[in-house]
Amino acid sequence: MHPADYLDHSPDLRVLPASEWQAAAREHRDRLDRLVGPYLERRKAGTTHPVIDFLFTYYGNKPAQLRRWHPGFGIGLRDAGDYRGARGYHELAGVFTADPAYLAKRRDTIEFVSRLLTATAQRPAQLSCFGLHEWAMVYRTDEVRHQQVPLRLGSAGTDEVVESMSLRCTHFDAFRFFTPEAVGRNAEPLTRADQVASEQPGCLHANMDLYKWGFKLAPLISSDLLLDCFELACTARELDMRASPYDLSDFGYEPVRIETPTGRAEYVRAQVAIAEASDKLRHRMKLACAELSSAQAGFDAMR
Repeated sequence: MHPADYLDHSPDLRVLPASEWQAAAREHRDRLDRLVGPYLERRKAGTTHPVIDFLFTYYGNKPAQLRRWHPGFGIGLRDAGDYRGARGYHELAGVFTADPAYLAKRRDTIEFVSRLLTATAQRPAQLSCFGLHEWAMVYRTDEVRHQQVPLRLGSAGTDEVVESMSLRCTHFDAFRFFTPEAVGRNAEPLTRADQVASEQPGCLHANMDLYKWGFKLAPLISSDLLLDCFELACTARELDMRASPYDLSDFGYEPVRIETPTGRAEYVRAQVAIAEASDKLRHRMKLACAELSSAQAGFDAMR
């Protein structure tokens, strides 16, 4: 039996009437608009923001893509013509649902995400980095990543902070932006190949990346989980930049002065809260990956 035929006749397929899924979709869009409304207003005005823009420019996902609500694999939508042609969907007897063929296509991604999240969750959180990765990206260089905002302590002051503390970054996608002079100061060299072996649950960027992994799994996972990950990424990004060497006072951000004992303590408290919230999201995403892998195994067994 072909997976599509199986899904069409499976008692496990839950089909939502239009009244139910459209209400959920409206609630999803309203929540997203509350999160990204200011970003969209600035974009229309042609202005940029050094904190929030990152969530769209670095991760590459557009607000319009986030606005489409997804119920997740195994749930069908009636009277959902707007989903015709949407990535990862197909239509079965007037019901739109995530396509088993797309599930098969994302098999390797699901396996990698599950492996990474499992390995990360098994490690203790490291809370001694103090967000110095942003400082390491401008260490001993005249090339500042955010040209529209100044360095809070100036170049010399920034370099002094880096030299006064140990760099303990565990996230390759932050480490790869270190200046050449900062690379050798990190406690361990990091490579892409070692990502699964090095990421740990205290890392802000590893926790922000839950949004990245969730987006890669859409529409196979629910938009509720994806938006929870996005909201946490917003919180983590704000802490990331408040603790950075940049002066963001013109944007309304009070600095976390990690160059002082008080600032480092403040950073760790916020880092712990984000790590605890991320643990719950990581667990939910691991469960979602397990359910998707189980569904794929069922289709493989029918072939």
